[in-house]
Amino acid sequence: EDNCTGRFWEGRFKSQALLDEAALAACMAYVDLNPIRAKIANTPEKSIYTSVQKRIESASTGKQPKKLLRFAGVPCQIMPKGLPFELKSYLELIELTGRCVREGKRGYIESSHLPLLERVNISPENWLKLTTQFTRVFHGAVGRAAAQESYCENLKRKRRSNVSNSEKLLA
Repeated sequence: EDNCTGRFWEGRFKSQALLDEAALAACMAYVDLNPIRAKIANTPEKSIYTSVQKRIESASTGKQPKKLLRFAGVPCQIMPKGLPFELKSYLELIELTGRCVREGKRGYIESSHLPLLERVNISPENWLKLTTQFTRVFHGAVGRAAAQESYCENLKRKRRSNVSNSEKLLA
């Protein structure tokens, strides 16, 4: 669109397929916590230009942000359109993850239970790695082994990327 090419531009902007709930939650948290890690904001509600800030503002008035997909709740057989977890669980997860100090980053949120992590069966150690190193750990499609197999089968790809990291971190 802008006729921009080159290593910086092409290396910085890319898309990744998020194949299951664990990959979706990890990527959302990674993006929503960027202003906190960069010490631009101290808390999620003060993180301007993030979906978590818009969700918090809307939740305080009991509304759904018009431009964001709603949280549909716990995944079930007939799933309504929306994100497959609850807003409350996601906000608790963001708060807890943001409290963790990360080497090499200036900021963090200055504890609670983890219903989302328990539901998607990811250990806290793996969750931390997923949300602090998402773009370094994964390239291309992201999801558990079964989701990747289905994805590759649908696209008629023979090679699955990220298999070892997916098995290690999303298992």
